[in-house]
Amino acid sequence: MYKINLNCDLGEGAKYDELIIPMINSANIACGFHAGDSDMMMETIDICKKNGVGIGAHPGYPDRENFGRTNMNVTPRQIYGYTLYQLGALTSLADASGAKASYVKPHGAMYNMAAKDYELAKAIADAIRDFDSSLIFLGLSGSQMIKAASDNGMRYACEVFADRAYEADGTLRPRSLEGSMITDEDQAIARVIRMVKEGKVKAYTGEDIDIEAHSVCVHGDGEKALDFVRALNKAFADNSVKTVSISEVID
Repeated sequence: MYKINLNCDLGEGAKYDELIIPMINSANIACGFHAGDSDMMMETIDICKKNGVGIGAHPGYPDRENFGRTNMNVTPRQIYGYTLYQLGALTSLADASGAKASYVKPHGAMYNMAAKDYELAKAIADAIRDFDSSLIFLGLSGSQMIKAASDNGMRYACEVFADRAYEADGTLRPRSLEGSMITDEDQAIARVIRMVKEGKVKAYTGEDIDIEAHSVCVHGDGEKALDFVRALNKAFADNSVKTVSISEVID
């Protein structure tokens, strides 16, 4: 039996959060910088708690206008502060509700920049460790985030994407480029199953690359996301893949 964690970016103002949460294992909750606010955080936490879904902090750049998806000229010290600030916001609200955050996944441009830049990745890892060393760092498989977490002696989980194309170096193909998104549902599902069972994915340029899959991300900001999550869960069941918490898949 294979294991995988199914996560989704939530608390960002999309209308389908309440329907998606019961079908996933982990919710990456926006912490107010790129999207969300205290009300959204509390509401998402409550829905997760009701459905037994894991809670993760989803810190991003202070760039609501661009949904945190625009690269910013930031220093490691700034990244460290951004991460700590947002962890404090989300975890305080979770604690007050009797829930507990178990992991951290950076968002958007912060995630993609830290995937390639070790100093930025190390700043995020340091902030997580200094805030709560029991938190798991969820980052792109094979990226500098995973290396920084390992260097810090932290628990980490390697993330893969159902609907994103990969470059030959294992990074995500930028959204600004043609072919960055996998729009065919059957193709996306087949790619995920192969990543879980074989540890391989075909890059945009055609070659197979190695990949480690602990958690797969689905995006919950469209109506089709509901059907896709249902189809993905069915494919997991049909292929003897069990969906579990992040802690269970890495321990």
